Amino acid sequence: MSLHLLALDASSSACSAALLRRDGEHETCLARFEMTPRAHTRRLMPMVNDVLSEAGVTPAQLDAVAFGRGPGSFTGLRIAAGTAQGLAFGLDCPLIGVSTLEALALQAHRRFHYRYVVTAIDARMGEIYAAAWHCADGRISALSDEAVLPPARFSLPRQDTDWAGVGTGFTLWEQFAAEVHVAMSQHLSDIEPRAEEMAWLAARDFDSGLGQSAYDAQPVYLRNDVAWKKPA
Repeated sequence: MSLHLLALDASSSACSAALLRRDGEHETCLARFEMTPRAHTRRLMPMVNDVLSEAGVTPAQLDAVAFGRGPGSFTGLRIAAGTAQGLAFGLDCPLIGVSTLEALALQAHRRFHYRYVVTAIDARMGEIYAAAWHCADGRISALSDEAVLPPARFSLPRQDTDWAGVGTGFTLWEQFAAEVHVAMSQHLSDIEPRAEEMAWLAARDFDSGLGQSAYDAQPVYLRNDVAWKKPA
């Protein structure tokens, strides 16, 4: 089955876009990624145009659009969601929201071959967005719920495992509990979510029939006091 799926992300200081193409059993992914603090609105659509142009694909050929649904930067999530919704509305195609924490886990697995991964994003105000994952053969399984909490309150779902940590939340490494320090042999705090991994995850969800209407797909903030609600 052929597939053209566009993914975009602006959930962090980075901005990215990716186009996954499938022709039978052959899959490729073209991607753009830039560190663009406070320039997401200006850079996101040019990245989308770049990957489509390089692939020789027109917007009308897209079967689905995906976006980093969060958690992450409130402003960035709104930019990505609004852009993705506009594209999906105009193209009348499904929209798929992808967890930024799961995308980080897949990136850690693909790049560094980590199997047990904690992904954490700096949530400001002394808190992190975090979750634990098991990664094997390109498949990601959640071992905990996604949560926002102070690093000191984060606990691992199991201690008898060599954990790796990935994401900007680990800039707060000294604030994690002692048992996390003991169980986590390495952590990388300079890894940002990318649309490339979101495209692979969205293709999985598309195949499972999990695409939504553009109206229904919304950002996920985790903090209860911040929400971007659909108009009444």
